[in-house]
Amino acid sequence: MNNEGTMKSFMKGAVLLTIAGFIVKLLSAVYRVPFQNLVGDQGFYIYQQVYPFVAIFGIWTSYGFAVAVSKLLADNSRQDHGAILRVAFMYVAIISFTVFLLLFLGAELLAGWMGDRQLDQLLKVGSFSVLLMAPLAVLKGHFQSRNDMAPVAYAQVVEQGLRVSVILLGTWVVVSSGFSLYAAGQMAMLGAVAGGLGAVILLLLYFRGHSKMLRNTSAIRTWPIIKEMTAVSISVSMSSLILLLFQLVDSFTVFRLLEASGMSRLAAMEQKGIYDRGQPLVQFGILIATSLTLAIVPLVARTSLKHSGRPAEMYARLAFRVSFLFAFAAAVGLTFVMPYVNEMLFQTREQSGALIIFSWQIVWMSLLLIMTAMLHGFGKVRVPALLLIMGLAVKVVSNWLLLPVWGVAGAAVAGNIGLAVIVAGLLFYFKKVWPLQFAPWTYYAWLFGAAAAMSAIVLGWSVLADGYLFDNLSSRLGAALTTATAIPLGAAVFMTLIAKSRIITEKEWYIIPFGRKLAGLQLAINSKKKGEKR
Repeated sequence: MNNEGTMKSFMKGAVLLTIAGFIVKLLSAVYRVPFQNLVGDQGFYIYQQVYPFVAIFGIWTSYGFAVAVSKLLADNSRQDHGAILRVAFMYVAIISFTVFLLLFLGAELLAGWMGDRQLDQLLKVGSFSVLLMAPLAVLKGHFQSRNDMAPVAYAQVVEQGLRVSVILLGTWVVVSSGFSLYAAGQMAMLGAVAGGLGAVILLLLYFRGHSKMLRNTSAIRTWPIIKEMTAVSISVSMSSLILLLFQLVDSFTVFRLLEASGMSRLAAMEQKGIYDRGQPLVQFGILIATSLTLAIVPLVARTSLKHSGRPAEMYARLAFRVSFLFAFAAAVGLTFVMPYVNEMLFQTREQSGALIIFSWQIVWMSLLLIMTAMLHGFGKVRVPALLLIMGLAVKVVSNWLLLPVWGVAGAAVAGNIGLAVIVAGLLFYFKKVWPLQFAPWTYYAWLFGAAAAMSAIVLGWSVLADGYLFDNLSSRLGAALTTATAIPLGAAVFMTLIAKSRIITEKEWYIIPFGRKLAGLQLAINSKKKGEKR
């Protein structure tokens, strides 16, 4: 009964965090659209140049260090928890203050390296959010170690909700008042500070009843704690950081290389802003592909240690197949509706070709996240981390080679090459660690067949709708209606064929959070098919 209760508690916490993660990722993807509409491509460029600096450290500490703290607390006796929390807080606080000084005092230098010295004030404003990472990391880690996921989930939603609210409302006020786009960017960076502060206050309110543990004194060796925290935090957060690290590479290279190739300064800014439109599209694609599957990954690690119940191989195969299915469908779908999505969301169809190339990062990122998470569940962290570093190096070199030739499309190609190198390495390593066949050839045959049918329907309908049905409307409204009709039509065709194929069974759909409706749809389609045969 204890094991059953523990498993139920674990699953409840996993589902709660999955829901919170879905909301956070959705807000992160969606807010960029109205923000770009408020500030235009140049304003979007300004924000996206600086955003990775703050986001990288935020994920490393509030996510990576939180997991590390949780692991340390779970691996040690309860009487040592107070000492571990104190050491963890001081360690993260020292790192946070160091990074704050580097960003605040080095803002002019970093802005100069990016080729735009006016970005220094954005870096200075954003640097203050770094100071909140120590309490965030330690408090999240404490609650996670106790399998009390509610405070963590609520804090994530509050943090992102406040951040997005300040960004959009503050930017609207700044732009409406006639201030510069750089001032709007500073307001957007202030959103990270507001969100972090709100999350800390909420977690502290939950922590009040647990604070007595900090008064417990026990002697504990500091260096082993610091060493393990560093190793675990980096390994856990590397896969989540890779897209941000690619963005950081773009911050230092895209604008400068475009300007060096002969493009005017303003045009280079706008081109970088247009290129950055791909970020929310990829984030949304990853959201669809991984939110359903990341809840499965912890089960792989837990069931691999057991000799009864469902085998770990089943969960691993399911995580891969569901992730690849939704990621591939999202990338194929965006390929054929990108011009209309581009105009609907961002006002113009400019550089739709580059954004199509960019959107294929959805496939690589989804597979990368799933495989690194599963490998981490087995304690395999060093090789995946090295592969991520290698992919980042490939991205840097590819940017320098391709950008002068193909412009922002070259940067999009470079991102795909870097991620493909990582995924290829992960697949090879995974097979050595666990010689597992993720899916039979019939899975890929049905998947590619369903994608081809979806492509034909979406392309045909989009050409008809854009060229004839909605051509009398304003360009942006016509694009919106084309998108709003083409996507559901394509999704219906794709999911109908997938349901008929049963390459993912009804029982497997039931394992996935929110998969019951898909299982019901599949049962209905196949029962109707059987009825017709009779």
